[in-house]
Amino acid sequence: MAHVIFYEKPGCTGNARQKALLLAAGHTLDVRDLLAHPWERAELHAFLKGAPVEEWFNRLSPRIKSGEIRPEDYEATEALSLLLQDHLLIRRPLMQVGQRREVGFLSAVVNDWIGLDPVDPPEPTACGGVEGCGSKGATGHAAGGMVQLGRGLRLVEPG
Repeated sequence: MAHVIFYEKPGCTGNARQKALLLAAGHTLDVRDLLAHPWERAELHAFLKGAPVEEWFNRLSPRIKSGEIRPEDYEATEALSLLLQDHLLIRRPLMQVGQRREVGFLSAVVNDWIGLDPVDPPEPTACGGVEGCGSKGATGHAAGGMVQLGRGLRLVEPG
């Protein structure tokens, strides 16, 4: 099992699901506040390098949702400056195990990297998407969407 440094936005339900998956797989977490962390350019870039610049951004940030910022319009240097100014723009989570760092939580990538097989498989939970859930109310995932089962998602037909 791995010891994961996990930078999150406190209170983020997507990050809560991601942490639950990691803990269920037997990993230990050092949870840190992504928003309050005093990021230095080189430190943040170490998490982002290798990913396309557009993938550095949290697409649910109010400034992106409003159209004020369009991630595809930025080169790496300018994008990094924006992220250092406004931490809500940083895609979550940022994770580190040893010297390897990752931005975002793609189940297949995390599984190949450190493993996500549950030590004790959990009961299925509604709204199993691990990148976050923008759905609310009875028409959301629980009303006929996805349910997390171990490493995969299963379509749940409306009753």
